[in-house]
Amino acid sequence: MNQKLNLGWLGVIAMGMALSAGAQDKPEDFATRVALSVSGEGPWYRLQLPLTVQLNARQTDLGDVRVFNAAGQPQAYALARETAATEDNRSLTDVKWFPLYDSADDTERVPGVRVQSSANGTLVEVQPSRQLEPGEEVLRGWLLDASAIKAPLQRLLLDWTSERDGFQLFTIEASDDMQNWQSWGEGQVARLTFADERVEQHEVGLPGQAARYLRLLWNTPQSAPILTSAQVQSASPRSLPLPLVWSQALAGDSVKAGEYTWQLPMGMNVERVQVVLDQPNSLAPATLAGRRDSSLPWQQLSSGLLYRLTQSGQDVVQNELQLYGQTVQQLKLTVDERGGGLGAQAPALKFAVRATQLVFLARGPGPYTLALGNATAKAANLPLSTLIPDYSPAKLATLGRASVDGAVVVAPVAATVPAPAGTDWKRFGLWAVLLLSVLFLAAMAFSLLRKPPAKS
Repeated sequence: MNQKLNLGWLGVIAMGMALSAGAQDKPEDFATRVALSVSGEGPWYRLQLPLTVQLNARQTDLGDVRVFNAAGQPQAYALARETAATEDNRSLTDVKWFPLYDSADDTERVPGVRVQSSANGTLVEVQPSRQLEPGEEVLRGWLLDASAIKAPLQRLLLDWTSERDGFQLFTIEASDDMQNWQSWGEGQVARLTFADERVEQHEVGLPGQAARYLRLLWNTPQSAPILTSAQVQSASPRSLPLPLVWSQALAGDSVKAGEYTWQLPMGMNVERVQVVLDQPNSLAPATLAGRRDSSLPWQQLSSGLLYRLTQSGQDVVQNELQLYGQTVQQLKLTVDERGGGLGAQAPALKFAVRATQLVFLARGPGPYTLALGNATAKAANLPLSTLIPDYSPAKLATLGRASVDGAVVVAPVAATVPAPAGTDWKRFGLWAVLLLSVLFLAAMAFSLLRKPPAKS
């Protein structure tokens, strides 16, 4: 009981100190301001910061973000965001795979199967639902058993025999009972020989949902390769990251043949980039490097094969590179010109970062305003557990919502006017209140320590 009481007082004092730290802030001190609208039950509201608004910050860690009420008073707030140092509980699991056969002249329907499974749902045997004559059967795809994985599925990694080279396109479906199937989109894998080098793509993204079984059916070509390995990466629900948000397309510069650079608006923890391939039949092994500013050396961040090829009348595109949340403000792409390159002009580039949620405690009259864009402002955000005393991830999902309402207003930051000489009674009063609070807490703790334990 005493421990909970002390923690509660500490939370109150922490919130008071945060508010006093930002008490001198005014909306006019911030270059960018945008009106917010709120819905749902307060007094806490959560806002997913649009990337277009976030890019107006002057501090990479968003230390210059504030929320004001209609009277210009700062609101207590917390930021839920992930950095490059975030570690989540991901695991890679080998799964069993079973072939899906059908007749060569019946490629329009999903292959029918007879399934034998154990008591816990693990597949033991998968056979065609009808007898196929020798020579008429074709391998249409594969059924993967992910029933041992209880966490949401993030990525699929496949390997196959060396007889099948080139690009391969297949559909992905998920099910828990093998009766009702849900489409999870399409997957692409590839194995190419390029300029006496082997270029391979084995990974396919999954939507981050749980499923017991996956069904892969090949479209291009219509027969599937022989798998040699199938692995699924999963992540526990408590460690699932916030969604990715994508930037607008950035124009770049062509430094020299096969080398392109882009300048980001600010340092960002980039997790993925997308190179806009306008020209059909583009093929380019590429290496991506990044750095914080031009005074630092380039560091390699990722590499892969970028392509946009026309096969069977449709475009097959792979134009994304995976990163690991490094903070960068400049990017450089180097491509192997032996594949034809990407042209003399730098292609446009989009980048993706993890979404940032802002939670604020509404105090005073609305409407509320989000402000940011002050290079000298001191961070005033609180931990979520302090802002919301009984915080839990489940409660976060029940909070009211805030959204950007209207256009972003960008104005020059008001010049700082030196305070006239004399006593700052407002600042003196704030410090006096804080000092009295600390003395009161110390006296209460001293009295609790001296009080003899109650006899049972």
